[in-house]
Amino acid sequence: MYLHAEHYGLSKVSKSHGQSIGLAVFAGAFIALAFVFYITVTTGVTGSWGLVRLAGGLAFSLGLMLVVICGGELFTSTVLSTVAWAQKQVNTNALLICWLRVYIGNLFGALMMLGLVFAGGMHQLDGGLWGVNALNIAQHKLHYGWGQAFVLGVLCNMLVCLGVWMTFASKDALTKAILLMLPVAMFVSSGFEHSIANLFMVPLGITIVHFADASFFVSAGVDATQYSDLTISNFILHNLIPVTLGNIVGGGLLVGLGYWLIEKQPKPATVLQVAPPPLAECITPLAVKKSVTQLPSSLAESVNQAVTQNAYVQAHPLSVEPSGDLSMPKSIQKLNVSDIMNTTPFTLTPELSVYEGLKRLSNANERGAPVIDEQQRLLGFISQQDLLRSLWSEEYVRGIAYKVADLMQTQVLTVAPNDAVADLIELMVVDRNKLFPVSQMGVLTGSTFASYEERLRHAYANKPSSFPVVEAGKLLGIISREAIAARVSRVYG
Repeated sequence: MYLHAEHYGLSKVSKSHGQSIGLAVFAGAFIALAFVFYITVTTGVTGSWGLVRLAGGLAFSLGLMLVVICGGELFTSTVLSTVAWAQKQVNTNALLICWLRVYIGNLFGALMMLGLVFAGGMHQLDGGLWGVNALNIAQHKLHYGWGQAFVLGVLCNMLVCLGVWMTFASKDALTKAILLMLPVAMFVSSGFEHSIANLFMVPLGITIVHFADASFFVSAGVDATQYSDLTISNFILHNLIPVTLGNIVGGGLLVGLGYWLIEKQPKPATVLQVAPPPLAECITPLAVKKSVTQLPSSLAESVNQAVTQNAYVQAHPLSVEPSGDLSMPKSIQKLNVSDIMNTTPFTLTPELSVYEGLKRLSNANERGAPVIDEQQRLLGFISQQDLLRSLWSEEYVRGIAYKVADLMQTQVLTVAPNDAVADLIELMVVDRNKLFPVSQMGVLTGSTFASYEERLRHAYANKPSSFPVVEAGKLLGIISREAIAARVSRVYG
């Protein structure tokens, strides 16, 4: 999630001004719509104070759902770009310009929705109680002290940014929406202050006071003079400035830089274990004679024949006449992985982007490569398939923030330098369960009989064509099926 946050912040700053402002206008409108929902849900409701506010908070969570899922640039979540700034991926000037344009775009979006809501006469709903509810909410926001408004802004954006941070754990839209609900419901129901929401809410109250018809106040049974403190200057000085600064501290400093301080600490050498048990524990010697007595006679005969003629050379070579000596050549028996492996393999590093990783694999004419750190420790394995899958999932858009570290396979099947090549060949090319369809007790598991040759034709293994060679966690080389085939072909002249 931290790596995703780093990419998230970089993508915010690297967007073009036009794209950033356009998405910010949408986000401002989304948050305004959420406040409309909040006012509607809480108008005229009597009952438990906390439950009413909880209902309103859940309604307000629609705003952040729209921002995250539909796409929008919201100032309060954009301050998480401090992570990319701390990583020196963006400079201070670019960071501040990004924040400014997003803030301006949010303002335009909020004011646009304000005009539509007021023109639609929503303040007259429920006999004017909807508008009175909006006035009371707006006026309440101006009665905090400067320090209190700042602290409420800090608390608010901690929850907003933690909610957004949680969505980095999933790519599923429904999961993201559910993850956002409780953090947003908490900050709204607890009365924390959100600067962008206030860009809609307080100006809405100011607009109703100064532009609503006198009949509205008569029908609602309130006096316009009791809201005389709803002015633009009061809003900016006593709410907007301290709340905005608090939002920056809560999201950008406490959440963003807080996680950065933790993640930048040096990691122990054993933090990531990617190597499975040694190859000797992963494969089983080809020995099936002990179980053939329990097979059907026809199948037992074919299995016995295969074992007698030795399955390593497939018993009946298709292109080489048997020479009479059907035992495995000693030169193959004695081969170890260290005799064939490439000691200078092509590798990638985890910080490369999806585009750079794909480019380097293509230029090197490689299907995949081990991913290593500066100490040559194996971190994972990345393939062209992994990288292309990520591009497909994002519909091939430009600016995808994924890195090799996000996409690499961390469960990597590795071999040791002293593993036998003969055993590795079996692991690479033969699925023993398909070749010998019997249980551990020797009972036939297949429903129909097939000859050894027919079973062998379909007993292909779904295993990698190359394996990292690892010792003590460090990458020593890589061994490929092509290199093995080349060495084996030399044995037969």
